[in-house]
Amino acid sequence: MMNEITQMLVDSAARMFADGSTKAVLDDVELGVYPQALHDMVVENGFDRIGIAAEGFATTDVFELLKSAGRFAVGVPLAEMVLAARWVGESGDFVSIGVVEGARVAQVPWGRRADRVLALVDGAARIGHVCHVTTGTNIAGEPRDTVTLEAVEEIAVDEGPFEMLALSRVALMAGCLERVLDLGLTYAGEREQFGRPISKFQAIQHALAVVAAEVAAAKRAADAAIDALGGERFAQEVAAAKARVGEAVGIVAEAVHQVHGAMGFTHEHELHHFTRRLWAWRDEYGNEVFWQRRLGGHLAKLGADHVWDFVATQS
Repeated sequence: MMNEITQMLVDSAARMFADGSTKAVLDDVELGVYPQALHDMVVENGFDRIGIAAEGFATTDVFELLKSAGRFAVGVPLAEMVLAARWVGESGDFVSIGVVEGARVAQVPWGRRADRVLALVDGAARIGHVCHVTTGTNIAGEPRDTVTLEAVEEIAVDEGPFEMLALSRVALMAGCLERVLDLGLTYAGEREQFGRPISKFQAIQHALAVVAAEVAAAKRAADAAIDALGGERFAQEVAAAKARVGEAVGIVAEAVHQVHGAMGFTHEHELHHFTRRLWAWRDEYGNEVFWQRRLGGHLAKLGADHVWDFVATQS
C-alpha cells in the first residue's frame, strides 16, 4: 500500500496526465508532434526530478509515477526524463536514453528533440550531444530514433541502468494493463446485443475474468520488482517481472480486442493507443525470452539444492 506522500504524488500526476494526454494528443504523437504542453507541465511541477535523492522522494515513487503514466499512455518520455535526471543531475536540457548499437545509439525516445543522450553499453553509461538523427518509430507510433553523439563522456551509474530501464517498462505496462481492463469492462457494460449488455453473456464474463487475473498477476510481479530496489535480488525480480508482465500483455490485449469486436481495431477508438504501446514496451529492454534466459541462468548457477529457497523466500 502506498504511503500518503506517494498517493498524493500519484493523484496529482493522474490529474495532469488526464489533461495532457488525451486521444487527440496521442494521435498527434504518431504524426511526430511532441506534446510540449504536457512536457512543460511535467517540468513545472517537478515530476521530472522525483528520482533525484535531494528531492526527498523514495526510489519506489519513480515507478509508482510511471504506473500512472502507463494508465494514460503519456506521450512524453517520462521514464527517460526521470532516470536521466537521477543519473546525470538536473541540467536544464532535454536528455533521453538509448542503447549503443555499433557506433550509434538506438531506440532513443524522441531523440530528434534531445539535446543530449545517455547511452548504455555493457552495463556502463556515457553521455554526449546529439549530432545526427535518423528518425524512427515503434509499433505504437512513438518516436524511437537512432542518433550519433559527439563530445562523449563516461558517467558512473551504480544501480544497474539496464535493469532500471527494464523496470520502467514493467511499471508502464502494469499501469497500461489496468487501463485496458477498464476499457474492456466499460465497453462490455455499455455495448448491447440482443437487447442486453454484452457483459451479461458468459463468454464475455469469462474473457474479462481471465483479463482481470492477468492484470492482477502483472501488478503483483511489478510490485515485487519495485520492492526489490536496492536489494541483492533486484536483477532477478526485474527478470521475473518483465517476463511475467510481458506474458500478460499478449493475453490481455487479445482478449480485450475480442471483447470490443471490430470497434476496437478502428483508429477512432482509443483502445489501440494502449494495446500497441503494450506490445512495443514488452520488447523494449529485453522481451520475455531474454529475461527468462537470464533468470534461468541464475537459477542454474544456484544449483538444484538452492532453487526452492530462492523461489520460496524474498531474501
